[in-house]
Amino acid sequence: MWAITVKEFRQLFRDRRTVGMLVAIPFLLLVIFGYAASFDVTSVPTLVTGPRATQVAASLPAPFHVVDIQPGGDRAVAQAWLRDGRSWAGVLTSAAGAPQILVDGSNLFAAQAVVSASRQLGIPVQVLFNPALKTSVVMVPGLIGIVLVFVGTLATALGVVRERQAGTLEQLAVMPFRPRDIFLGKVAPYFLVSLVDTAIIVAAGLLVFDVPFRGSVLTFLLGTLLFLFVTLGLGVLVSTVSQNQGQALQLSVMTLLPQVLLSGLIFPVASMAAGVRWISYLLPLTYFIEVSRGVLIKATPIGALVGPLLMLAVLGTVVFTLSVIRFRRDLAPARTSAR
Repeated sequence: MWAITVKEFRQLFRDRRTVGMLVAIPFLLLVIFGYAASFDVTSVPTLVTGPRATQVAASLPAPFHVVDIQPGGDRAVAQAWLRDGRSWAGVLTSAAGAPQILVDGSNLFAAQAVVSASRQLGIPVQVLFNPALKTSVVMVPGLIGIVLVFVGTLATALGVVRERQAGTLEQLAVMPFRPRDIFLGKVAPYFLVSLVDTAIIVAAGLLVFDVPFRGSVLTFLLGTLLFLFVTLGLGVLVSTVSQNQGQALQLSVMTLLPQVLLSGLIFPVASMAAGVRWISYLLPLTYFIEVSRGVLIKATPIGALVGPLLMLAVLGTVVFTLSVIRFRRDLAPARTSAR
């Protein structure tokens, strides 16, 4: 037993990447949960409209954070702001009588904070887009992204590494194929599988969990394609720096974990500490969740989603370019030896 124990220690410490993972993951989990694991929303972007907008805005307590005052605005203006994500709450004032508050139910924790504050103030509140504040309505659009990350990154990385370990990748390299042909041929099956998984999850969300689909199918499809563009490239990039499937699995988990915890899927991005919040803006899942929830729950038009769609395109271009460069570098030795 002692001999086996010593052997295992030696073998473990030869794999520096595994040792690093064993040390880094607990520390990473502690930091992320310590700074990001908060359901409390202390600042809710709020639009105030109506004749007494200026007077009411000056008296609104936390968590209301007034971002705009429109004395000439009405209910339609407030609903448009909530639909487009420019505010999470809208306060409607009139010449006489108490104001009314509208809140975006797709932002679950912010809506709960507004409902609680409105009850304390004695102001009537109406929840839009998710009136019952159902968790499933908010979570399912985000879970679509998790599935795409899982298939696009983990499955692609393991598949490409398996080819390298079996020696078939080198065999493809010496055949009369261009690197981009091999690259696209490898990721095409995972691309199609991801689209099928997306359709299955969306259908299950609609039929089983009563998740609405109020927006444009084309806008949702565009966001999905751009997100797949990032995740597939990330999977290939992981495979190019992994020597075996164990390493590919470890690195894939390392890329998946921050996206689950810091993308706004579980914890609101606005409630995260500034020290970790900036990471959220580098994660593709953050922008896909914004698109997915906006299209499915609020029917947000494509014009209001240009920002997250553009960020997905930028991230996809960067990741895909790096993965292609690394992939060509992996193929170069086999082609050189064949000559």
